[in-house]
Amino acid sequence: MPLSRLEDSIRYVALGDSLSEGVGDDAPERPNGVRGWTDRVAEQFMLADKNALYANLAIRGRLLTPIIEEQVPAALELKPNLVSLVGGGNDSLRPGFDVDALMARYDEGFKALRDEGIEVFTLTGFDPGSKGFFSGNRARIALFNELLREVADNRGVTVVDYWRAHELLDFRFWAPDRLHMNAAGHTVVARKVLETLSAENINMGKPVVPEAIRKTRIQEARDNAKWAREFVVPWIGRRLRGTSSGDSISPKYPELTRFDALPEAGAEEA
Repeated sequence: MPLSRLEDSIRYVALGDSLSEGVGDDAPERPNGVRGWTDRVAEQFMLADKNALYANLAIRGRLLTPIIEEQVPAALELKPNLVSLVGGGNDSLRPGFDVDALMARYDEGFKALRDEGIEVFTLTGFDPGSKGFFSGNRARIALFNELLREVADNRGVTVVDYWRAHELLDFRFWAPDRLHMNAAGHTVVARKVLETLSAENINMGKPVVPEAIRKTRIQEARDNAKWAREFVVPWIGRRLRGTSSGDSISPKYPELTRFDALPEAGAEEA
């Protein structure tokens, strides 16, 4: 596994879109006001090693091509020894989705990083299930995942299986926009990443999951209408205008750095 192959302290750089930036996991103390699974993974590295460093160049709304063309070169300048490259989710929602072209870009990014001797890992796409607003995208994501595994295998890239994180089909792991995970969801992904990378002595608490609330059909209909008004309509508007939620956003941590782990309110011991 990647961590066992590292001879020096970890210099971890996260690349990608909103998933890697941490959108949905609100944290006013952090840059951009979010934390996310990448921050949580980096916190574990820093707790285990006083010399571990972390940068996060991910920006919400980014398509894979800008991630490859902008973030990968910037990452190489930081000289990391561990990189997570995760993207394509925003591409999969576009009408002109070309999975083969997407895999060619992924291969380009993996090659650039691996040619420098950097250990790389990625995440598969998440299974949206057979119901819900994003269920129509399920077949695209399944094909995307199969091809991504092949490209990753060819380049010696480790794959974290986000597709089979079935516990995340519970709505309580998601933020109000239903597109991004909340703190509990990001914690689940961080643990899966660390387990896949063979990280030892994981001190991360178990995710704090909100209690389930039973709702009547009328309440659900009202909630769905409110969600569509507050999140779906603005999202469609951005697509029509050709703008992105990340147009005015800068990377959270553009340079390798360290910070203290945030406490988990009400978290259970691991």
